[in-house]
Amino acid sequence: MESIATVATDRPERYLKQLCSHLGRKVQADYTETQGLLTFAYGQCELAVRPGGLVLNAAAPTADDLAKVEDVVGRHLIRFGERDELDVQWKAAGES
Repeated sequence: MESIATVATDRPERYLKQLCSHLGRKVQADYTETQGLLTFAYGQCELAVRPGGLVLNAAAPTADDLAKVEDVVGRHLIRFGERDELDVQWKAAGES
């Protein structure tokens, strides 16, 4: 199962680093300035910097596990970006 969220922000690099650095205290987090991978026991999330935004690709074996990945990543990103009013809306992969 996969889902995707494109989060509009003028500072995608900052949020990628902050999210990976913070969550990396509890899960495997590998990242560069433009890409990241968070590996949870129940799934993973790839992060990619794009002009004007941060793209999140979540994947997990079950719908429940996918919902956990979406919740953890989305909740933390919204909290970090509260000042910028970040909005994370997940869609099934392949959905427009």
